[in-house]
Amino acid sequence: MEENKNGFVKYHLPCPLCESTDAVSVNADNSAYCFSCQKYIKEYNMETQPVTNSNHEYEVKNFTKESDYAEIIDRNISEQTCKKFGVTVKMDDVGNIINHYYPYHDTQGAKIATKTRYTKLKEFNIVGNTKNSGLFGQHLFSKNKFVIITEGEIDCLSAYQMMLKGTYHTPVVSIKNGIASAVKDIKASLEWLEQFENVIVNFDNDKHGLDGAMKVAELFSPGKCRVMHLPEGFKDASDCLIKNKIQIYTKTFWDAKKFAPDGIINASTLLDDVLKPVTKSFVQYPFEGLNKITYGLRPSELVTFTAGSGLGKTQVMREVIHHIIKSTEDKIGLLMLEETPVITAKGLMSVEANQRLHLPDVHVSKEEMTTYFDATVGTGRVYMFDHFGSNSIDNIVSRVRFLAKGLDCKYIIIDHISIIVSDQSHGDERRALDEIMTRLRTLVQETGVSMIVVSHLRRPDGKGHEEGAATSLSQLRGSASIGQLSDIVIGLERDAQNDDIEIRHTTRIRVLKNRFSGITGPCCDLKYDRETGRLAEVKSDDF
Repeated sequence: MEENKNGFVKYHLPCPLCESTDAVSVNADNSAYCFSCQKYIKEYNMETQPVTNSNHEYEVKNFTKESDYAEIIDRNISEQTCKKFGVTVKMDDVGNIINHYYPYHDTQGAKIATKTRYTKLKEFNIVGNTKNSGLFGQHLFSKNKFVIITEGEIDCLSAYQMMLKGTYHTPVVSIKNGIASAVKDIKASLEWLEQFENVIVNFDNDKHGLDGAMKVAELFSPGKCRVMHLPEGFKDASDCLIKNKIQIYTKTFWDAKKFAPDGIINASTLLDDVLKPVTKSFVQYPFEGLNKITYGLRPSELVTFTAGSGLGKTQVMREVIHHIIKSTEDKIGLLMLEETPVITAKGLMSVEANQRLHLPDVHVSKEEMTTYFDATVGTGRVYMFDHFGSNSIDNIVSRVRFLAKGLDCKYIIIDHISIIVSDQSHGDERRALDEIMTRLRTLVQETGVSMIVVSHLRRPDGKGHEEGAATSLSQLRGSASIGQLSDIVIGLERDAQNDDIEIRHTTRIRVLKNRFSGITGPCCDLKYDRETGRLAEVKSDDF
């Protein structure tokens, strides 16, 4: 379609095919063109009006008056299957199906869009907007052993119908907008998909479909995803059902192998890689002395901060988080398990304001609070875990993976890991620490994120940490897994009971393990300002 405004009668309308809210221009015959996604829309429904809310959702036309449930004969899809997914059809005067209508729902199950398939033209049109919907069929299923993901709605219906065992059907869903958007669609529903024990990807049996299936499979943890490879001569699930080769489809399902990316290489191919410059840090720490020893925070790195109880670990984390927000444009995920998201937000705003905003005698205007909010958690790049409910290891790992892969967070902070361990039902702290640290280590390697975890220390013999006792790897809680699996371990030391106020409010940072440079030992002191609530590095000849 030529991008010529001479035939357009309406401008700056929302696109049902992409996220643009003003890129569509409509012709007098209701055909339209989106200048954002550069796609032609056969019929733009002028009756669809925007709903007045901040999410730019759209009302969905009710098609029940002009369509009904019926068997899709040319696809061998039963009326019962159509009813399950809410799919209706429209017929001409002699009973031939001319349109299919596929409903899309949001995560709460409300219908927000309908995709129309024109049978003869093999074209599609969307009324409403699928931006905020789940995968097609997602609202119908919950936690189960298997879920199949197909490339289109027809394949979804076909696979569901073929995977019948007694009265039970395997859950089946479809991506929303074709193979090009497969990764984006799956990322948006990644948390929902993670609840299934096995994710089976069944895209079209062609190069684009198989390549797309591989990219989608890489989003899941090792061993969770399987890719179905249909035999030669079968394009997709619908093709199998049309040809009544149900047994071939079900056999391919059960034969699907667990996806495992290539991982064995010949070391002689590594020359180009070893000649590349050393990996630079994602970002520096806000403390110069710590940067001199660690060289900053790098991708695929697991860093543990540790200290005795009540010695200011969370305030150090706030300084680090604030520094990342202000010095990068990247997204950051926070699992602050000892405080609510509101407390975390005010803590970061306090660092920005150089004021202790949580105190009752600190008074700032709403305008000032809004300014501090916009500069920190209001940037839209900070995601927090509202941990009301289960802190089980599975639950935490699922949220961390979603932050990394679904939301593309480059940094993830968990404060603190000890609270996850204490929440486990088996009561074995050593075993729980081994499990959570192993799984977090695997996630760091799998996703490439920089992860910081906070851990408590065991009380030492003699002088306690609150009296300034030095930290060591041997004092880490539970088993040795925290020290073994962390790339860098950083201890915080402070004599919180000293009579000297300067000493009482000074924290020493000690690097206990440093896999990157090998340098360890004390590196800097931080002084706490009781007026501003900030930590400032103290210059010293000792480092």
